[in-house]
Amino acid sequence: MLERRIPEWLRHAPAPSIRGFATLAACEAAARGMLISVFPVALYNALQDAALVSRIYFLIGLASLCTGLLVPWINRHMPRRWIYGLGASLFTIGTACALTGSAAGVIAALACTTLSTVITFVCFNAYVLDYIDKIELGACETQRLFYSALGWTIGPVAGVTLMTLWPPAPFLISGAASIAMLITFLIMRLGNGKLLTRARRAAPNPLTYLGRFFAQPRLVAGWLFAVIRSCGWWAYVIYLPIYALHAGLPDTVGGTMLSLTNATLFLTPLMLRLMRRLSIRGTVRLGFAGATLAFTAAAILSPWPIAATSALYAGSVCLILLDVSAGLPFLMAVKPSERTEMSAVYSSYRDVSGIFTPGAAWLVLLVAPVWGIFAATAGALGLAWGIAASLHPRLGTQRIRLTPAE
Repeated sequence: MLERRIPEWLRHAPAPSIRGFATLAACEAAARGMLISVFPVALYNALQDAALVSRIYFLIGLASLCTGLLVPWINRHMPRRWIYGLGASLFTIGTACALTGSAAGVIAALACTTLSTVITFVCFNAYVLDYIDKIELGACETQRLFYSALGWTIGPVAGVTLMTLWPPAPFLISGAASIAMLITFLIMRLGNGKLLTRARRAAPNPLTYLGRFFAQPRLVAGWLFAVIRSCGWWAYVIYLPIYALHAGLPDTVGGTMLSLTNATLFLTPLMLRLMRRLSIRGTVRLGFAGATLAFTAAAILSPWPIAATSALYAGSVCLILLDVSAGLPFLMAVKPSERTEMSAVYSSYRDVSGIFTPGAAWLVLLVAPVWGIFAATAGALGLAWGIAASLHPRLGTQRIRLTPAE
């Protein structure tokens, strides 16, 4: 009798859907989007040194890289749902640190939110690979970006605007969004993901599965696409606001530009149609080519701030096209028995780019102004364009099986 009174959806959780994952990503976008433009401005205003800001991002990136690579090992001793919950909680803790108003508090907040991002990202990708068919990964990625569009569009400009009115406001809103993300995760009841027989072997150490990663050229190429694309975003998100401040533009320019960029996320369904027409290889090469030209133009036009920021905006639209397409070569090459391990490797692209970009920027700023960072970024994007030529022209297309009669 008691079993009959329990609703079916409580006794048997429905299989996670693309829409469910997109909703979870939307909550994360609201949490991160509110602060993404706040951190560079807050750190620069507190420290008044672009090179020191780069060093802080560099050190936090090192810590985040180590954390991401250790997640599979931690997952052998702690259920995945607990790891995701810990990551979401770190986001809330970070926003609480920022409420102190000190430079140390902002740095601690940046560290907590960065670690939270990498931990939840590893778990999120592992869940997606568990529950979404490979042929549906493109649709899943597109819907994830589409659902995230509102948070990434409103968040950056709202964050820097609220910061000028009342500094704690963006951190309070971001903390509330991170709590909503955790509640959404609990409602989805993802648990610990699917259990695979081959995946229950003795846990390899990180160096072992890194060896398996480097032995698969398709994975290495896909990871490089993600790293270089992320370097472009780092250059845009961190150094566009600093460039604007140096050029005498208002503090809100960086956040406003990022919000305008993220409004392009609403066009991701059209980008998916373009990808299906051009193929994944054609779309990836188009995105890297356009971003290379745009960042090169920004460096050349740096004496004219409006022209340079316009060029950077065009480059950011190309980066969104790469967000839709450039992660698919890696995800489609992952073996089912290595989902958690390779998700950790893939997630390291954020941290590697977060280490490499500020580190390279630190060196560039020793010999050139901020525009030199845009020129260096263009060189990296051009390298990715060349690597993309090695992709299979039919990657991601649905195979047609012919019957003997045909």
